Amino acid sequence: MEIRIARTEDEVALAKQVRHEVFVVEQQIPAALEYDELDATSTHLVALDRDGRPVGAARLISGEEALALTGVKGRVLLGRLAVLRPARGTGLGAALVGAVERAGRELGATECELHAQVQAMGFYERLGYTAEGPVYDDAGIPHRTMVKVF
Repeated sequence: MEIRIARTEDEVALAKQVRHEVFVVEQQIPAALEYDELDATSTHLVALDRDGRPVGAARLISGEEALALTGVKGRVLLGRLAVLRPARGTGLGAALVGAVERAGRELGATECELHAQVQAMGFYERLGYTAEGPVYDDAGIPHRTMVKVF
């Protein structure tokens, strides 16, 4: 599998295709909640299988937008991590998280924040993330903020 930063509109569309399948179709999150104004300014990552088909995606929010959302200077925000069902359990999710962290460090970040679905918290804990604050609702799904210091 290849993970790369989506540099063209077509590559961003591939990342959004994965997000649509996982979040809108599978988890039944309304598309109006899945896609937001941050998509236009975020860094998108897409994972492609050997045949060039999209199988995973993630979004990185950095700079002033990350500061406004997290309230912490030097922190980036990882979001919209999605892996298609056939690629789950292959290590792709962890590889996508690692790719987002590397991209964040290249931008000067010293921390990464994410908003984990509660059922996925163990996955992020194994990658070095620590939960902060209470559980909250996001699109009808319980979430918790998690942070990793680099």
